[in-house]
Amino acid sequence: MTKQFIYHFIRQHTLAVIATSYPANTPEAALIGIAATPQLEIVFDTVKSSRKYQNMVQNPRVALVIGWDNETTLQLEGVAVELSGKDDAIYREAYFAVFPAGRQRAESWPGLVHFKITPHWLRYSNFNEPQMIKEMRF
Repeated sequence: MTKQFIYHFIRQHTLAVIATSYPANTPEAALIGIAATPQLEIVFDTVKSSRKYQNMVQNPRVALVIGWDNETTLQLEGVAVELSGKDDAIYREAYFAVFPAGRQRAESWPGLVHFKITPHWLRYSNFNEPQMIKEMRF
């Protein structure tokens, strides 16, 4: 299993479930639209009024599940960082390439921000024949 294999898998999906934690260490999960970079960074948007935003400000460690069709998934754990400044434009462009309407949303939705998740661990699971379960640490 290579990074290129994982990147190709992620690029086949535009949705993921993200898990964050409240400050009291209780879980929260939400469906998000995602884009990926070749370095396996995940980019998504949210609004500052969302629970996940407040949770990530307090605790940037997150987990994602990408894919669920045909018993094939990718679990990913990493650190979420809010994008700010011109140096982060490449990440936003990766997101807009997947979600062209995201550009207009970014200009018109109050409090809309973008995040980048840098992975620390992932597990690809395919329970079909031939079965494959592989982990990667960064």
